[in-house]
Amino acid sequence: MASTDSALELGSDSSGVTVCINDTLTDDELRSILDKIERDKDKEIFGLVCKRWLRVQSNERKKLSARAGPHLLRKMASRFSRLLELDLSQSTSRSFYPGVTDSDLSVVANGFQYLKVLNLQYCKGITDSGIVAIGSSLSKLQSLDVSYCRKLTDRGFSAVAEGCHDLRNLNLAGCKLVTDGLLKTLSKNCHNLEELGLQGCTNITDSGLTELVKGCQKIELLDVNKCSNVGDIGVSSVSMACSSSLKTLKLLDCYKIKDDSILSLAQFCNHLETLIIGGCRDISDESIQKLARACKSNLRTLRMDWCLNVTDSSLRCIFTQCSNLEALDIGCCEEVTDAAFHTLGSDGTEVNLKVLKVSNCPKVTLATLSILVDKCNSLEYLDVRSCPHITKAGCDEAGLQFPESCKVNFTGSLCEPDLFL
Repeated sequence: MASTDSALELGSDSSGVTVCINDTLTDDELRSILDKIERDKDKEIFGLVCKRWLRVQSNERKKLSARAGPHLLRKMASRFSRLLELDLSQSTSRSFYPGVTDSDLSVVANGFQYLKVLNLQYCKGITDSGIVAIGSSLSKLQSLDVSYCRKLTDRGFSAVAEGCHDLRNLNLAGCKLVTDGLLKTLSKNCHNLEELGLQGCTNITDSGLTELVKGCQKIELLDVNKCSNVGDIGVSSVSMACSSSLKTLKLLDCYKIKDDSILSLAQFCNHLETLIIGGCRDISDESIQKLARACKSNLRTLRMDWCLNVTDSSLRCIFTQCSNLEALDIGCCEEVTDAAFHTLGSDGTEVNLKVLKVSNCPKVTLATLSILVDKCNSLEYLDVRSCPHITKAGCDEAGLQFPESCKVNFTGSLCEPDLFL
């Protein structure tokens, strides 16, 4: 259908005069009609009626994904002037040269004044100059993802913090040049910050986290996976300052984390839903049990693979207290035995476990799988790789049949769920 401004006839009035819909409906009324259309495909068809309807549809578009290039971005900015979300992210496996550049970001900064969400993940060509332009011009920005943009430093991000005071979500995963100085700037300027991703930012320390939560006390998600300089002091500061908001904390391979961190979470963060402590080898049963009792029905995801001091007593407490637990990873917890699973559903309550990883647990046997088949009707993924007493042939011989909806990973050939990342 061609987009034209030719008359769109509704019919004739009592005098026989043809009535044109474009003469009858105002732009506000057309927008009201567009708002009532739910499917994106139907919204696109709306814009094919005529040029005026295309203009209304373009002005009301909220989200867009696109490739880079200043010329294309300028055309997009003139057409989609009220855009709220722009995705310019690149794929790790299909990066295109040169990708997003600082020139592109300058166009974005000048052309999309209403932008609230900007995704630049894996845009490896951008530098601080481009990010400074974003921070200086897009004051309404609430979410910025620049994960794995490895050239960026505190200078660029500080401009964002100082210019975008309503920032809620900032993902800096893989930006290894970031330091504690940025966290101090965020603390001073971004008091509504809710999610902060710092995975692999190894220059971040306890001092930085302590400064961060002096001003940012609404944090719901904090990812410091692989931040090897973060320890108990930093986590305890976050626990106390964000006690009413913190729901997700990721501490994968933060080897300085010990019981004091977990005890602080147990004391202050009863709303915690997801905790990643894989590779934190100095955590013991005492702190895990206190955490389980404190978080109880709120805790849904717990990853503690390679927590070598965890034993059956922790698992029994978790299964008894955490009634809504959906995902658990205890891989390489060598002291865990079949006895830990005897408490699953023992009090008659429904077991909600959907994902369980017990890989490399040498003391777990087919007896555990028998309990899982009997009690865990919601189980969708079970990882039993490198458990010497568990094989597919052994399960078949014992008559253990998991439902078709449950994938059992015996050898590593199945894709793993991303709940624990």
